[in-house]
Amino acid sequence: MLENEIKLVALDMDGTLLDSEKNPPEDFEDWVRSHTEIQTVLASGRQYQTLRNMFPSLEENLLYVSDNGGFVFRNGEMVYNDAMLRENILWCIDTFDGREGLHLILCGAKAGYMRPSPGEAEENARIYYDSLEIVDSLYDYVDKDCIAKVAIFVENGGGEKLYQSMPELPEGVSAVLSGESWVDFANDTTSKGSAMEAIQKKLDIQREESMAFGDYLNDCELLLSCAESYAMENAHPELKKYAKYQTASNDDDGVMKVLRTL
Repeated sequence: MLENEIKLVALDMDGTLLDSEKNPPEDFEDWVRSHTEIQTVLASGRQYQTLRNMFPSLEENLLYVSDNGGFVFRNGEMVYNDAMLRENILWCIDTFDGREGLHLILCGAKAGYMRPSPGEAEENARIYYDSLEIVDSLYDYVDKDCIAKVAIFVENGGGEKLYQSMPELPEGVSAVLSGESWVDFANDTTSKGSAMEAIQKKLDIQREESMAFGDYLNDCELLLSCAESYAMENAHPELKKYAKYQTASNDDDGVMKVLRTL
């Protein structure tokens, strides 16, 4: 039995709400519509445009924390961002662009920007970035959008290898392992948790009235920002240390098994 009424539910997407085939639970949309007293937040490394297009009929019901906390969107408007400094974006491009097996995406409020990367890199990018522009030079887009994250797709599932061999980062920049093949660079103030705290303050919702679900290391701060926190059965072992509870896997309806009890 929960001690406090839940007023906010924050959901990671891949590996959490979505099953291994990237499908949401059949009753998720109905649950959101029937629980308007609870603010549902999608909190993902995916971009806003992708999250919005997944549930087009729910746009008025949802808040979107995109790009691992780099942006928050509500009713089509950006209401929060933690944009990277220009010199730090340039450092990411200088350091990693052109290295074999690495494919960079500048993650902006309007679109993601990626150099031509035929094969698995672009195929994976299009899963998470509905608004993706293929460009000749990333340098040309540093000043054309509000960039909150630089994502790197690492071929052959090598995300953890890159993460463990990271060069010294510029002051104020952090790297997070956000998937088997993804490493993300952003401000060290950027996280799903920081975005959640901004939302909680704006909506006057307390941490004790908030619930969150996650499965990977980019969800650590998200779980810490909500008192009622759940790690999926399939979650990274390190993430489970941050969760108050554990639920069934994403392929066994783990999120909805909890939400249906509210």
